[in-house]
Amino acid sequence: MTLAAFDPGPEAGFLLGVLAWCATAAGVFGILTVGILMSLQLRHGVPGEKAEHLRGLTIVMIACVLAASAGPLVQALGSLTL
Repeated sequence: MTLAAFDPGPEAGFLLGVLAWCATAAGVFGILTVGILMSLQLRHGVPGEKAEHLRGLTIVMIACVLAASAGPLVQALGSLTL
């Protein structure tokens, strides 16, 4: 028994494009937020631990990689024929 490939149509592509732009904007906002927090701590004379800033940047970067891999993963699963 062979199942037909799922055709999501052009609406799914549009939705993935909008979600990709939102993920990009969220990633830029996250990097800017970490940078602003770093500069505020430096201005107040509290350099902080480097691990704190690195942890924030790591979380933002992992979220960006997950968001960037969602579109190709959905397309690959959508063209999968069982």
